[in-house]
Amino acid sequence: MTRRTALYDRHVAAGAQIVPFGGWDMPLHYGSQIDEHHAVRRRAGVFDVSHMAVIDVTGGQSRSWLQHLLANDVGRLHDGQALYSCMLNESGGVIDDLIVYRRAEPEAWRVVVNAGTRDKDLAWMRSTLRGFDAVIAERDDVLMLAVQGPAARELTVPLLPAGLRAAAGALRGFHAVESPDLFVGATGYTGEDGFEIIVSRATGVVLWEQLLSAGVTPCGLGARDTLRLEAGMNLYGQDMDEQTSPLVSGLGWTVALCADGRAFSGRAALEKQQAAGVGQKLVGLVLAERGVMRRGQPVTTAAGGGEITSGGFSPTMNVSIALARVPTGASGSCAVEIRGAGRPARIVKPPFVRNGRVLCA
Repeated sequence: MTRRTALYDRHVAAGAQIVPFGGWDMPLHYGSQIDEHHAVRRRAGVFDVSHMAVIDVTGGQSRSWLQHLLANDVGRLHDGQALYSCMLNESGGVIDDLIVYRRAEPEAWRVVVNAGTRDKDLAWMRSTLRGFDAVIAERDDVLMLAVQGPAARELTVPLLPAGLRAAAGALRGFHAVESPDLFVGATGYTGEDGFEIIVSRATGVVLWEQLLSAGVTPCGLGARDTLRLEAGMNLYGQDMDEQTSPLVSGLGWTVALCADGRAFSGRAALEKQQAAGVGQKLVGLVLAERGVMRRGQPVTTAAGGGEITSGGFSPTMNVSIALARVPTGASGSCAVEIRGAGRPARIVKPPFVRNGRVLCA
């Protein structure tokens, strides 16, 4: 049986097309996925992302445990800072990608993981807790909104409690502020400025209505996917999974192989992979003619074959774009097999679009 967020009835009332996603009934769009996409690029949109799992971590050794759990280095975070990391199995595969925030309270952290992986994530986390003075608590009592776009701050900050407005308005990327009822992080999954807000359910429902009244467009999963693809952001289960390491998924920058030899899950496997030479990389593709690139389509390059991991139509660029895993030496032009025919495409470095600006024309 699928779950529903506290905003489900409002999504239905607004005419949303509801689809199952990660065990939840979620809005795909409210009439036009393309309009919602452009709303985020040009002004502001709000997504109900309450299906994501919010996990609070406390305890005297919570920092040490997170250092063992994650490939990135939480030790460099100061109060109110966040980072993006992969959580790896011992073979170096990606169990999930996530954001971790360091909170102001001593040894207090907040982790946000994907909806479809929450059960296995929690099981893995609990299996690694032995020997650490750390406690994890899933926050089923909260609602999470993502307000994204060039006008997101302007439209959101006046709706926040007076004591948070100045700090939230001045937030830099991957920083957060909070009050007892509200947590505001300058993070997102669209390549635009904005916030991800974690709040009590009752307050979150009110905030949703206030945002819509302020002119923020409600957006569904469809626009969220085209926006993240334009931004060159990985999707778990497609661009990375338990069989692929971050080194071949364009996420080597999230792996902190520190000189101090910090022991984290999957480190030995990644070091072995590095020593042997990484044979693949994740690149962007721009189709040179009409058509749409999709996941699983073969890619032919001068350096050898590859495969598209995510693909679709870019509303901002008005062409088809994709992420693909190809041989490390691949560059320049390539061919993508679409309906049995090789179509020309260019290999580019993602992101394609960031902060409304096309980077790979």
